Amino acid sequence: MWKTVLLLIFSLIIVPIIAFYYGTPLTELQKDVLEILVKTYLFAALLCYVVSSITKNYSQVDKLWSIMPIIYVWIAAYMVNFEQRIFLMALVVTIWGLRLTWNFGRRGGYSLKFWTGEEDYRWAILRAKPEFQGAFRWNMFNLFFISLYQMGLVLLITLPIVKAIGGEALGILDYIIAAVVVAFVIMEYISDNQQYAFQTKKYRLINNGEKLTPPYSKGFIDSGFWSKMRHPNYSAEQAVWIVFYLFTITATGQWINWSIIGCLLLIVLFKGSSDFSEEISLSKYPEYAEYQKTVGRFIPKLF
Repeated sequence: MWKTVLLLIFSLIIVPIIAFYYGTPLTELQKDVLEILVKTYLFAALLCYVVSSITKNYSQVDKLWSIMPIIYVWIAAYMVNFEQRIFLMALVVTIWGLRLTWNFGRRGGYSLKFWTGEEDYRWAILRAKPEFQGAFRWNMFNLFFISLYQMGLVLLITLPIVKAIGGEALGILDYIIAAVVVAFVIMEYISDNQQYAFQTKKYRLINNGEKLTPPYSKGFIDSGFWSKMRHPNYSAEQAVWIVFYLFTITATGQWINWSIIGCLLLIVLFKGSSDFSEEISLSKYPEYAEYQKTVGRFIPKLF
């Protein structure tokens, strides 16, 4: 686990630097916007570290995951006087962020006491692992991975908005890209609703002392989008930011540029996150192994 964490931190720092200095130089305006966004990121990351360290609730980054991109894109839009493409990009990120914030909130993620709220159950399981025993080890993990890395990734996935500043005139392809992003947001919304309804009903039965019958006796959802992919919500989330990157292509004409780093690292993060989630599911649900064999992780199995 530590090797994975160090690799992710290395990629967060080194890869963007290399891509930044060997890519097309930024304009002065792009540099100004990027500087403000980086300062905002550092403040948010350190705030998450301090609050989580004091409260022992390590889901502070989770609370801001869907909020910070909205802040980043509207800072960028304001600084470029609401340039048309940047304004459109800010709108689609806002749609994504409001939907995800609502979904996190209905699961108990937020509270009037902002430092409280439901903590992701996986952090407690991770803290119990031998490699994270000891206050120093966990504090380092909290600082460098939970706070700095994850909040850094949230910034990186929104950086195509910086690359798109001052680009070509807004065109039909930009509206198509925006529509596709919204379509994946809708897919994520439906997937999350399917899972939320399943888990709500399952735990209602458990709390009432009633016998679990199919499909709830399996313990996990395998219907709807979940019959095609084991993590359709993760699939849609990754697709949102891959497609968001396409705005930089219409803006610059370059198929590959440094801002692609964000969506690539997001894929790596979701691979690791889903590995951990499935490890837990395998230990809890006997039928999950067969589910893994027959249903693809992020993409439907064709054969």
